[in-house]
Amino acid sequence: MSLHKKYTLARFREQVIEGLLVFCALLSIATTVGIILVLFTESIFSLNGEKAFFQEVSPIQFFFGTKWAPQFAEKFFGVLPLFCGTVLVAGMAALTGLPAGILAAIYLSEYATPRVRKIVKPFLEVLAGIPSVVYGYFALEFITPYLIRPFFHDLLGLDVDGFNALSAGIVVGIMVIPMVSSLSEDALRAVPRSLREAGYALGSTKYDVCVRVVVPAATSGIIASFLLAISRAVGETMAVVIAAGQSPVITLNPLKSIQTMTAFMVNISLGDTPAGSIEYKSLYAVGLTLFCMTLFMNILSQWWMRRFREVYQ
Repeated sequence: MSLHKKYTLARFREQVIEGLLVFCALLSIATTVGIILVLFTESIFSLNGEKAFFQEVSPIQFFFGTKWAPQFAEKFFGVLPLFCGTVLVAGMAALTGLPAGILAAIYLSEYATPRVRKIVKPFLEVLAGIPSVVYGYFALEFITPYLIRPFFHDLLGLDVDGFNALSAGIVVGIMVIPMVSSLSEDALRAVPRSLREAGYALGSTKYDVCVRVVVPAATSGIIASFLLAISRAVGETMAVVIAAGQSPVITLNPLKSIQTMTAFMVNISLGDTPAGSIEYKSLYAVGLTLFCMTLFMNILSQWWMRRFREVYQ
């Protein structure tokens, strides 16, 4: 084969690969645009002549109403109970997963030997591969009866529902530990070794260097991992559906049964609600609200990284 033919074949192969990469990038963009269009056409404006959700329900009633009962004879569409349930579970997940994730990242980055890191890190990654439905049943069958109920009910005398926000928050927190530890470890390891050596040269201990030099230098990446993890917790579905219950109430008590936005969407999607009804359209209104929440969290994390990121030469 001549040199010209070899060059032509290699160039053709490169163009094919480049075209596939461009197609994959455009496909992801098209998917995002399609999701946004579906949410908007069913929630805000309709393209098929039917009224969209917010053309039948006032946005003020939806965003500020305190009762959510779209499937009752007397319908109420106040999303605040679902919003509060979502925030409560995400808050419990943050209290559980963020400290554990950052401590695991600090250990792997600053204290663990290469041999220990090779053993521990795969175990953290296994947590990310466990299906969320398994986490849900783990919360329902183990965390609530064997951890939460003996302490809060038997010891403190508090009422504990079988489905509760605390057990859901704990398992969602466990689910976000790999994300927090992985992203935070990358941020910690990106800190130049010269900063560590400067701290040791001043007589600092390993703990002082870690807490007062390395962690502050990696703050932007750590905070970004926190925001992304909370966004992941807000959008979690199956574990929350199984563990948290189906009670749309406004409460700050994590021992009570609640309902999140994702749990309501699963409930509507079971097929009992007629397509085109106002109850069915509320699915898209809740989905649009959830989409805006997670989008805001992702934008905030990207802004934080750009605003406070340390650039080392």
